[in-house]
Amino acid sequence: MLRLWRIGYDAFWRFVDDDGWALASHVALSSLMALFPFLIFLTALAGFFGSKELADTAVQIILEAWPTQVATPIAREIHNVLTQVRTDVLTVGVVLALYFASNGVESLRIGLNRAYSVKEMRPWYLLRLESIGYVLVGSGAILAASFLVVLGPLAWATAVRFAPALEPLGWTVTFIRLAAAAAVLVATLIVVHLWLPGGRRTIGDVWPGIVVTLLLWLGAGAAFGRYLAEFASNYVTTYAGLASVMVALAFLYFFAAIFVYGGELNSVIEEERRGLRR
Repeated sequence: MLRLWRIGYDAFWRFVDDDGWALASHVALSSLMALFPFLIFLTALAGFFGSKELADTAVQIILEAWPTQVATPIAREIHNVLTQVRTDVLTVGVVLALYFASNGVESLRIGLNRAYSVKEMRPWYLLRLESIGYVLVGSGAILAASFLVVLGPLAWATAVRFAPALEPLGWTVTFIRLAAAAAVLVATLIVVHLWLPGGRRTIGDVWPGIVVTLLLWLGAGAAFGRYLAEFASNYVTTYAGLASVMVALAFLYFFAAIFVYGGELNSVIEEERRGLRR
């Protein structure tokens, strides 16, 4: 336990030395600015399938893990963006939305490169293409998950109609859906830590930081939601009409700091294994 405490403590001060708070601010702002361009592209992509419901469900999946006090005002603004199905995927506007959405991926890359103490040697244009590729794959994955979320209840209702004995097992379907969502989140973190920053790592190298990130996210989300339930009026008093944006930005800031700290923790553990100390 003392060794685990020392590693966590060292990782925190390494996080501070690597300007982790500034990096978290950059990641949070870039993520918030990339959110709406990403949703514009996602809506345009959903338009090819002729279903606005897919885009609406995708938004629910993205915001489902956020505290209600954070997600509700953001969802309201997102709804204004998604009022119509957009099928102009190949227009300049949506192509630019795809490009700006990739800025969020680039901010994660910068944070992890600093955490893992690696210098990026790949050409910038390849990195940008890779980030755009992540946005495309992520959009397809979210739409696929949205399709399953929409289709799942319909399929279950049909099965219960033909086999009423299955009705008491309805909770298992909900559990499977939640487990699948958690698995998608874990898989995303694994992919990001393994392939987004420079250098090479294995799952064995990154899993401690991923586990700590998930646990701290759960704790921070619950604590932030409780704080907003008691003191949300403070944001309204201070920021007036910008309160919802500032709440979302503060939420993303703390979650980005935890994300970067997970990378720092992995780096410290790797140095412990090699007998190195910075």
